[in-house]
This record gives sequence, C-alpha cells and structure tokens, in this order.
Amino acid sequence: MTLALGAAEAGGPMSAAEMALARTVTGQSVDARQIADIRCRIMAGADPLGDAFSALRSPDTRRENGATYTPAPIVKTMVDWAANTRTPCRVVDPGVGSARFLALAGARFPDAELIGIDIDPLAALMARANLAVSGSGKRARIILGDYRRFNEQVDGSTLYIGNPPYVRHHQIAAPWKEWLAAEAAKLKLTASKLAGLHVYFFLATASSAKPKDFGAFITASEWLDVNYGALVRSLMLGRLGGKSVTVIEPTAQPFPDAATTAAITTFDIGAKPTSVYFRRIEDLASLDELGKGRRVHRDRLAAEGRWSHLTRSSEKPPEGYVELGELCRVHRGTVTGANGVWIAGEHSIGLPEAVLFPTITRAREVLEADGLLSDPHRLRRVIDLPADLDELDASARKAVEKFLKVARAMGAHTGYVARNRRAWWAVGLRVAAPIISTYMARRPPGFILNKADARHINIAHGLYPREHLGEAVQKRLVAFLQTNISQKSGRTYAGGLTKFEPREMERLIVPGPALLAAGVTS
Repeated sequence: MTLALGAAEAGGPMSAAEMALARTVTGQSVDARQIADIRCRIMAGADPLGDAFSALRSPDTRRENGATYTPAPIVKTMVDWAANTRTPCRVVDPGVGSARFLALAGARFPDAELIGIDIDPLAALMARANLAVSGSGKRARIILGDYRRFNEQVDGSTLYIGNPPYVRHHQIAAPWKEWLAAEAAKLKLTASKLAGLHVYFFLATASSAKPKDFGAFITASEWLDVNYGALVRSLMLGRLGGKSVTVIEPTAQPFPDAATTAAITTFDIGAKPTSVYFRRIEDLASLDELGKGRRVHRDRLAAEGRWSHLTRSSEKPPEGYVELGELCRVHRGTVTGANGVWIAGEHSIGLPEAVLFPTITRAREVLEADGLLSDPHRLRRVIDLPADLDELDASARKAVEKFLKVARAMGAHTGYVARNRRAWWAVGLRVAAPIISTYMARRPPGFILNKADARHINIAHGLYPREHLGEAVQKRLVAFLQTNISQKSGRTYAGGLTKFEPREMERLIVPGPALLAAGVTS
C-alpha cells in the first residue's frame, strides 16, 4: 500500500530495514480503486494509513514504542502556532509516525526541508507515502533511527515539532539512562533515571538546537509535577526558552488510546521570556491557539516544585468557601518499605497487641466504607515497634526479638526505607487521622470519617484538622468531599490513573467551618 502511494520515491533513500519490509509484499496485487481512494483522503487532510496502523497494532503494542498518534485538531493548532512565530528553513519531527505533523508543516512552509525520525520501519514507510501524496516527498528526509542521536544543524531556523514517544523508565535501557545523566550534566543540570522517554527528547532538542530554533511538543503532562520532570522544568526556564504550556484534560482525548492529561509545550531556543503562559482546556473545540492564558513570572516558576496547578483558575472561592488546606493538613501515609513484613500475618504470631495497629492498607477499604469507617476488626494490622526496645516489658521484648529474627531472615533490614530509619524496625505510623482519603484511582478520591481510629500507610492520605472540628462538621466535610470533587482537580497519568498529591488536595475548595456547621454538604 505505501509503495503504491509512492513511498519509495519520497523521503530520500530507504534504509535496509524499510527495504526488507517492502520486499515482504513484493508481487502482491493492489486494488487501484482503493489506492485512489486513499490518495484522495490524504489530499483532503486525513491519515488513513495512520488510522489503519492504529487498528492493526493494539494500543498495548504501540505503547511499548510510544506510538500514540495525535488528533488532527491538535496537529493543526501546533503548526498554526509555528507559522505565526517565524518561518523555518527546516522542520524536524523527532517521532514522525505517519507524518501527520510533517505533512501539514510541509504545506505551511513550502520551502522548508522536512526531516522525520522514527525507529519503526513501517512508520517510516507510512511517512514516506503520506509525504509523497501531499507533494512534499522530494524535499523530505525520513531517517530510521533514534532521535537522541540526531544532532545535525543548519544555518537557518529549525522548527522542532511533534509528539515525542511516551515510554516509561523501566523500558529504557541502562546505557540510555547514563546518556541522560551525562547530557544533562553538560548543561549543569541533573537528571533522574526514573524519567520517561519524552524527557530525553526535550533534552536532546535543547542540547542540539541553537538560538532562533523553536518548537512545540505535545507530551503527557507528568513532567509538570513529578520529580523527574524537574529536568524539563529547568530546561524550560533555561536553554529551551519556554513560551507556553497548554494542558488538555483527558476528556478531550488528546491521545485517543490513553485517558491521560496532555501538555502542549512551546519554546524558543535562547529566548529568556520574563513569564510563561499557562492554560487548561477541557475539549479540543477550545484549543483555538497556543500562547494564551495566565502569565506566570519565571521567578515564581523557579521557586515552584510543581507547575500543573498554575494552569487552573485562580478565581476567588465563593463566599464562605475556603481551600481544604485552611481546615486540614494533608499527609501521605507511612511507607513501610516491606508490606510483606510489617503487615501482620503468620510470620508475626506472638507479638503483643500493643505493637499491632489496625491500619488501612488497601484503597478499597476507603472506597467501600461509604464515608464512614467504624469497625477496625475488618482491617489488617501493621506492626509498629518503638525505636527504643527498652520501652517494652520483659515478655513483650522477648516476643519482639523473636519476630525481629524472622524479619531479618525476610530481609526487612536491608531495604532503602529501613536503612534510612532511626531504627530499621520502627515503621513510625502517624497518629490516626480523623479523615482518610484515597489519592490514586481511575475515579475521584474517596473520603471517610475515621471512627475506627485506624492508621494508614502510603496508599492513602490523612486529613488532620488544624483546629478543632466537631464530629458533625467533619462528617459534613466528608459528605461534601465525597460528592463534589472530580478527577479534574488531580493529575491524570497515562492509563487513566488520577493522582492527588497532598498539596493538590489541600487546594480543593470546600465550605468553611461556618457553612459546614450550618449543614452545607454540597
């Protein structure tokens, strides 16, 4: 199909892998009417080859290589932004796929060289075919390879545009993680080995681009908040010259195969803008242009550890309403470091009751409680020993030392968490929180009034009132949180999981104490 559309004559010489793939269909007949129909659809701006590819390979298979294709309205908005910024002499798409970005950019920049890079020979053939039909094939070059190895420069301005592949860190080989650290160090920055592949592409662009180059990337929005995203945030304030960040809610399906939040990032290499524009949209119809929204000064951005909240409305809460953080401190639960050891079971029989604490250890224990947890007996118990074992009486000390031999045999003392405690055996559970919530699910968080005096580990958050809130007020607060908080207030990751960090939860708008005391729950 791609060969019949002219793939072999577009995008420069084909690689050996592309030619080998092409030979597998040599001699097969092609329906001329079907080819004509596909050609017409491509000329009309559609991508039937990319659509067929997405149908042929399952989402799971494509996600292994980060092959998630971008909807046409987003492609158009990004290319429009580029056209309104300056005219490049070259356009580079670091993960070209079927050339959705490159084909449209070719039409908008009729004199620009077009370079598309991909590791998949089938994607390369699709890109060649689409560019051949669109009339840009002769000035295009399709490279089968890794963008991180691309460092060609030209005298004029280069536009970097596209959808860098989203691949999680555990699928990235160790030598590339070393590359990330080394390249970041050249810019006097640090990099985390937990970074996803899109971070590598931001760094590769910043490393090889020169002043007056510019670009727009659409990626998962995780880099705005997670620790490994600090590298991208530093690049935005430094070498990349960040201009704007437009966050797209999962409801708009920015990535059709993944219910995740996306971020379109624009940048101008070498520029040092005094502020960056932040904006959030809920549907693609609202994506009229980039570079709009709330202006945030770079000094504030440099001081902020997370950026996604900057895209949200900063409107004053309704009268009588406050941020949850004014009422409660929100703390993540304790990390045990080894649940198999520290959650009581057959291995801990004989321990005294004084060191066993009913604890929420599964999110469903909150979600299924319907707003009120009153029975601690259905919960598992976590072993929380004092750091100073001399606090125990003789019989309890004997039972604990017997258990610690078992715990050592299970390797409990060797883990990172255990090695960084005051005493490796002291889990250090927080005091029971009056209100407990989940914080990661494919749904809004659940909240409970904790009448069971249960502790919680790090699958939940504890809400601790800053000042006394009577039980009736706490109950109404839980009722409000249960019914009025949506996933939009958190951050959504690839796969549809929405996460609320403690500070994000503290920014939730809730009725103030007077309204709660008056019975407001909605």
